[in-house]
Amino acid sequence: MRFTRSSLVLLVTISTLLLISVASADGWRAASKAPNHTTVANTGHNLTQRYSDMEGFMNAYRNDYDAVCVYCHTPHGASGQMGAIPLWNRTRPSDPYTLYDMPTTLGQTITDPGANSLTCLSCHDGTIAIDSVINMPGSGGYNPAQESSVDMAFLDSWSGPGPSGGNHAVMFGSTASDCNRCHGTPPMFPSLGMADFSAFFISTDLRNDHPIGVEYPTTLGAGVDFRIPTGIQAGKLSFFDINGNGRSDTNEIRMYNTGEGYEVECASCHDPHGVPSAGPTSEFIPSFLRISNAESALCLTCHTK
Repeated sequence: MRFTRSSLVLLVTISTLLLISVASADGWRAASKAPNHTTVANTGHNLTQRYSDMEGFMNAYRNDYDAVCVYCHTPHGASGQMGAIPLWNRTRPSDPYTLYDMPTTLGQTITDPGANSLTCLSCHDGTIAIDSVINMPGSGGYNPAQESSVDMAFLDSWSGPGPSGGNHAVMFGSTASDCNRCHGTPPMFPSLGMADFSAFFISTDLRNDHPIGVEYPTTLGAGVDFRIPTGIQAGKLSFFDINGNGRSDTNEIRMYNTGEGYEVECASCHDPHGVPSAGPTSEFIPSFLRISNAESALCLTCHTK
């Protein structure tokens, strides 16, 4: 039997995936490589893919900058378009969002996502390549135009492991590099342990998600069934100060004021670095939540249901 070049490539790829699936404790995310505690490097937000046995395979679809923090932050040349977000290094989302449009108890107008949501959406709305940064590691890897648009030629200039020819992974679109080609519903190779990432594909339609950009009450009134935050920090945050220390700790729910009053944003409930569930070195609370939602504890922080 004669094999063509394309059939041999396919055979090698499938064999590699099979070996990967056997080597992984649970397919895409080996427990030994992602203990989900101590540091963000041990979580799914480590975009170097070091927690995965598919690290080499994924190099065909995104630049491996060999630095966990650089996918979001840079010490120099940070974005000037993201308000007070510290040293932000990712391209700002530019597509319009379809906002939550169901009636709310507060009767408040819901505004566009603020900076503390756009940071999350710069990956999770699925429109921007996951390796689209402003300042790549090393010298000569800075492009200020990356603040507002993705320059594939710039990303292809990276000299480390990664794609060429603009094959950079995004969550939605029409190219073979899209994350949901393999990790959508259902996953392309479920028998090989590929995870379904659909829950993380937020998209630009926010109507079926928790409303963000909605103003939160600061005083109680008739018919207001929300708890009032007990702390204010520099006029920028209102928060539930559960330990009474006067500052917003990572395990405390907060609302952000970026000029439109204190509003709910993605980071109100989520901390992208992970929050220990029971003190230092303990496992992080799932889904990067600030507090566990066991028995709806997170929801009941704000809602008096």
